[in-house]
Amino acid sequence: MDDEDCERRRMECLDEMSNLEKQFTDLKDQLYKERLSQVDAKLQEVIAGKAPEYLEPLAALQENMQIRTKVAGIYRELCLESVKNKYECEIQASRQHCESEKLLLYDTVQSELEEKIRRLEEDRHSIDITSELWNDELQSRKKRKDPFSPDKKKPVFSLTFLRPYIVYMLQDLDILEDWTTIRKAMATLGPHRVKPEPPVKLEKHLHSARSEEGRLYYDGEWYGRGQTICIDKKDECPTSAIITTINHDEVWFKRPDGSKSKLYISQLQKGKYSIKHNHN
Repeated sequence: MDDEDCERRRMECLDEMSNLEKQFTDLKDQLYKERLSQVDAKLQEVIAGKAPEYLEPLAALQENMQIRTKVAGIYRELCLESVKNKYECEIQASRQHCESEKLLLYDTVQSELEEKIRRLEEDRHSIDITSELWNDELQSRKKRKDPFSPDKKKPVFSLTFLRPYIVYMLQDLDILEDWTTIRKAMATLGPHRVKPEPPVKLEKHLHSARSEEGRLYYDGEWYGRGQTICIDKKDECPTSAIITTINHDEVWFKRPDGSKSKLYISQLQKGKYSIKHNHN
């Protein structure tokens, strides 16, 4: 092939390529327009509420909404009924509590008044005291001042009455009741019934033990924190321990197994326990 044939062949190929590109562009535009028209049609169906892709999920949502609304309504009714029952129970419990408290208070007041009446009756009949005070008090209460009666002249006290006197703020019945109580107590607890108190026995300390400034003094020896001691108790084997703390009235120590215990200084004084330095 010469140069003219090659050029001609090249021009034919370029023409074919341009035709193919033009056909591809036309097909692409046509496909775009078709797809756009399909999307617009589907959008119009969705807006109109006729698309199956929209109607099926919408039906499922509506069914779920109806179920949840029904369940919420039932739950609301149950909650309201529960609150109502609780309110009625509280009201009933409050009323029952009030009635029981009223009955209890009535019984308490009645028993107290009956007990006071009984004691007053016993005191009046058992104690040998003249009833003049009782009668005077009752008569004085009956003869209260009438507001419509004419005023009587007040007695004039003489200035020559210079002896000391006591002004009682209590009523005569209260004083008489206290006096009868004192008389009954004196009659019940006579001198022959009073038992002498036994003498208090003072315990003697067999050993000298005390704590001073964080140290322990016991039978002439001093003990401090961190020292190893031997603790001895009657009918038991001696044990070794290390002093950890010394307080005012107790001593803490640690045993070889790691357990901690304490001894009271009073136990050392009484001889229940004894300690000594362990030099092993």
